[in-house]
Amino acid sequence: MKFSEITADQWDELSPYLDTCLLPVTGMAGGEKPYEATEWLERLRDMMDLIEIPFKGRVVTYPAWHYITGSGNLPEMVNEWCESAKRAGFRYAIVVTANKELELACPAMNLSFLPNEDGSLPAQADVSDAIRSMWNGQAV
Repeated sequence: MKFSEITADQWDELSPYLDTCLLPVTGMAGGEKPYEATEWLERLRDMMDLIEIPFKGRVVTYPAWHYITGSGNLPEMVNEWCESAKRAGFRYAIVVTANKELELACPAMNLSFLPNEDGSLPAQADVSDAIRSMWNGQAV
C-alpha cells in the first residue's frame, strides 16, 4: 500500500495491521542520462514488487530517495528515517535499493534488500521468508 492511499481518517483503523514501513532508495548519483534514470527506477520497482505485491495488506511504501550524495553518512540518514518511521507507529522498517553498492546497515532498520552481486533480483522466496521470519521474531 502506498503512503498516499491512506487518509487521516483511515490511519487509526488501519495502523494495527500496517505495521511495516518500506523505504525505497534508488541510489542514483545525479549524473544519469534520462534512459539510465529510467533503468534505475525500473530496477527499484522490480525490487519493491518482491515486497509490495505479496504483502500489500501489511506494508506501507514511503516515497523513494532517488539521489544519494555523500553516501558515507547514508547509514546514519537511513537510521534516522527508520527511527522516525517507528515513532510514527510502525513496528518494522525495511529498506530496499536498486543499487547493490550501497551500504545501508543501521541499528533501527529491521531488514534490507538489494540486488545480488551480478545485479539480479533476490529470489522471491528468500525475500518472503526473511520478512515472515522478521514478523515471527526470528533472527534473519
